[in-house]
Amino acid sequence: MLPVLWFWIVAVMIAMYVVLDGFDLGAGIVHLAVARTDAERRAVLKAIGPVWDGNEVWLLAGGGTLYFAFPALYSSSFSGFYLPLMVVLWLLILRGTSVEFRSHIQNAVWLPMWDVIFSLASALLAIFFGAALGNVVRGVPLDEKGEFFLPLWTNFQPGREAGILDWYTILIGVYSFAVLMQHGALWIAYKTEGAVQERARAIAQRAWYVMAALTVIVTITSFRLQPKLAQSFAQWPVGYVFPALALVSLILLFLYERRQEDLKAFLASTFFLLGMLTSVVFGVFPMVLPANTDPALSLTIYNASAPEYGLKVGLGWFIPGLLIAAFYFWFLYRRFAGKVQAEAEGY
Repeated sequence: MLPVLWFWIVAVMIAMYVVLDGFDLGAGIVHLAVARTDAERRAVLKAIGPVWDGNEVWLLAGGGTLYFAFPALYSSSFSGFYLPLMVVLWLLILRGTSVEFRSHIQNAVWLPMWDVIFSLASALLAIFFGAALGNVVRGVPLDEKGEFFLPLWTNFQPGREAGILDWYTILIGVYSFAVLMQHGALWIAYKTEGAVQERARAIAQRAWYVMAALTVIVTITSFRLQPKLAQSFAQWPVGYVFPALALVSLILLFLYERRQEDLKAFLASTFFLLGMLTSVVFGVFPMVLPANTDPALSLTIYNASAPEYGLKVGLGWFIPGLLIAAFYFWFLYRRFAGKVQAEAEGY
């Protein structure tokens, strides 16, 4: 029972990170397209400035919880995905640096350089995170010790000789890019006014068609590539509530975008993300890292979890910690609620 509970705690942590830092990344992706002047670019950064670093708390909390509750998964993943994780780390550093360093020097080269780095790092992070999720769904070549090694790429085929990048993981990376681009554009439309808001709305409306088409393709290819998905939904039909949530949210997102109801559209995008993520989590459960060589070698919540005593004691500090984090985020978003203005100073 405790491994199941901690599994869903980790899933909630990761979902919070995707939803909250997802609009940060999306704002970075559309940064150069929606903001044409320096004042407009400051407005976009101001829309995420007070919250972007706080949102990344959920990534750290998710990683820490993974280390505590599922140490075998943590050690296996961090050693097997060492190279892409280092790339992700550098992209996170560059992204944060670009936000904080941008306005320190007023120079014709300095400002555009950090704007490009911010946008490029955000786009690559969205693609890398998507590719990472694709690797989890597809599976990795785990051995009897629960370890694996993957080259960055081999023949781009998702078979036993697959690398980190194959056509499927690249597809998921592109899908992640499209979904987060729309998520970020909706946040910018909600937080800004005038020309920036109109451009953000236009990007979000066009991105919907790409995202909807890719959702169909990704769903079909994922079910064909990972048979555990179909088995889980056939065994527990109640799980269809998760893809149903994603489908209804996708339709509502289309309607709210056309009515220019920015907050409702952003919330629909949020529930779409939650529906897709919970569908994946439910589909692979109880596996946390499938093996694409022999399913019996997969890491599950049972063979990768910490001893029961540790999981039980951990609840004692985790629950108060989660309540403190929830209060902090309530205060943060309430404090910085409302529209931002394009100003000559600031970010």
